[in-house]
Amino acid sequence: MPSKVQQTSQAQNPDQVRHCDVLILGSGLAGSISGAVLARQGASVVLVDAAQHPRFAIGESMTPQLVEWLHILKSRFDVPEIGHLLNVKAVAENIGPQHGKKQNFGFVKHEPGREPDPEETTMFVIPRVLTEASHLFRQDTDQYYFNVAARYGCLTRQNWRAQDLDFGAAGVTVTGQNGEVFRAKYLIDASGFRSPLAEKFDLREQPVRFKHHARSLFTHYIGVRPFDGVSHHPLSQRPPVPWHGGTLHHLIERGWFWIIPFDNLKGSRNQMCSVGLTIDERRYPRPTDMTPEQEFRSFLDRYPAVKRQFVGAKRVREWVSADRLQYSSKNSIGHRWCLMSHAAGFIDPLYSRGLSNTFEVVYSLCTRILESLKDDDWSIDRYAYVEQLERGLLQYNDDLVNSSYIAFSHFRLWNAVFRVWGGFLTPGVMRLTRALAQYELDGDEQHLRALENTEHPGLWWPGSAFRQILELTAETCEKFEVGELGGDEAADIILTALNDCESLNPVFGWKGPESTRFIYPSTPMVARFVYWAMRAAPEPEMREISRSLVGSAARSILKGKKPL
Repeated sequence: MPSKVQQTSQAQNPDQVRHCDVLILGSGLAGSISGAVLARQGASVVLVDAAQHPRFAIGESMTPQLVEWLHILKSRFDVPEIGHLLNVKAVAENIGPQHGKKQNFGFVKHEPGREPDPEETTMFVIPRVLTEASHLFRQDTDQYYFNVAARYGCLTRQNWRAQDLDFGAAGVTVTGQNGEVFRAKYLIDASGFRSPLAEKFDLREQPVRFKHHARSLFTHYIGVRPFDGVSHHPLSQRPPVPWHGGTLHHLIERGWFWIIPFDNLKGSRNQMCSVGLTIDERRYPRPTDMTPEQEFRSFLDRYPAVKRQFVGAKRVREWVSADRLQYSSKNSIGHRWCLMSHAAGFIDPLYSRGLSNTFEVVYSLCTRILESLKDDDWSIDRYAYVEQLERGLLQYNDDLVNSSYIAFSHFRLWNAVFRVWGGFLTPGVMRLTRALAQYELDGDEQHLRALENTEHPGLWWPGSAFRQILELTAETCEKFEVGELGGDEAADIILTALNDCESLNPVFGWKGPESTRFIYPSTPMVARFVYWAMRAAPEPEMREISRSLVGSAARSILKGKKPL
């Protein structure tokens, strides 16, 4: 049971030093769930934030990989409230009816002044056997998990800004602008771009090491019309499920609009829709004579089908307009500190990888902090994998996202990159599911720690074949970008590599005819994929994962439980 909630009022004596095991800067989902995990395991935690809840945040679209990492955190650290994010029903019942569903990733290519071609659309429908993911209304989820962290014993502060960080051999002293002082054995900076730790140690890289370039403007609207109702595409050429059932990506040259509805789930009481435009700032420099509203409207005027979605729609939040989103850090691990996830770097919201990456880091970091609290070994070597993981997550995402932006202008090339992205998602999720099933069977954490035994930390499927295809994709798209290859030639290179890849799932449609643009894996198709993976997959790990999952499902059935 959660321990007694500690007081959250400001210290009466500003000269008093409060001691704790871990101090966390930033109380978004990353900071609050880290705090809840550590406190639940007996650590004394202080969780501070320069702002307060409830508040607007992006990172609203969930993925199957994110759901599995949350499931791992829930089970390994015994925080049942994390399970309230595992599917749309749990979110609605425990956090509230303000959230949407994420049934699919939908992509529609657009040209200025023209209706989109129905044959230039793609979609990946998330297999229901994996998860029924959500669109998270972040002001509610973040408030909820901040409260969970407090219930487990985190000492919390809002509107509390760190003024000074002073590191010593035994830890860090953090002084607030109000004079309040905390002394911690370890510091997690989960504050994001404006990281006090990055500023203190001058950790931001200049220039940024990433290839990708984009800026963004985003807000919330009410009254955004479902694309299904304004599209002129014939019914015969539409995807098998509604566009409105998931996250919709309107692709333009070197950029994309996002449409993330919160009203697409039966019973939702939230009329809002998250809306954003993310574009390469080299192709579209930020105008000095326009407001964000005017700039957004100017883009709508170029794309008639997108504009129809906004007829009668009303903006209900102020615009956030950001310059280049990409930033990187020289290091993310140091003596007694970690720059966690978005404090370490950022690429782009495309593919909704941010939260999944974050909670993979949360697992690896929190396991090490708990070990250090037991044996007092805080050596950087112990935490070296966390840095390798964060660098890998950012690097591979940079390769994928940069390739995607390049490909947006040429549909066949985009279709190829879409298949590279999607082709190894399901085995990547199954790898996590297998590790969790084995852990829950015998309680041996080595099943989870074995996920770190990879040559390519941060790659969602660790096989060498996938890494080679991703590297080939990045190289090929960059040659197309500079004119060394034509679009069809570049697409042929990537599609040939995919079709020749023996490790790529042949069941869902990632291989084969380019006319298969909508990937919709039914439960029988997933079963056929698992059978193929057991019998014919060339990679031993994929065969082992499939056999293990079949065994776990059989044991669950024998025990009268729902299979994984």
